[in-house]
Amino acid sequence: QVQLVESGGGLVQAGGSLRLSCAASGGTVSRLVMGWFRQAPGKGREFVAGSYYADSVKGRFTFSRDNAKNTVYLQMNSLKVEDTAVYYCAAGPGTIWVYWGQGTQVTVSS
Repeated sequence: QVQLVESGGGLVQAGGSLRLSCAASGGTVSRLVMGWFRQAPGKGREFVAGSYYADSVKGRFTFSRDNAKNTVYLQMNSLKVEDTAVYYCAAGPGTIWVYWGQGTQVTVSS
């Protein structure tokens, strides 16, 4: 089975940057649809980046793959307080999201 492990979260000031990583095992990133979601306290899970970007992060976040490392990344620049959330890596066959990471906390301070 596919396992996804996120890393790179932490505390950052508004305007700063973070780079999240999602390492996959049991599957090949290049043969899976990959994406990033986030969930802020009291809110539902929101798609952030992958095949496209949420309007709220366009121009600030960048999704990328490193097939050699079987890893995907989320580069987050110009962070805002409203970006504070638990960020999840997800994967699936292209129809539904099947596999999920444990999440990594991103906290943006004002």
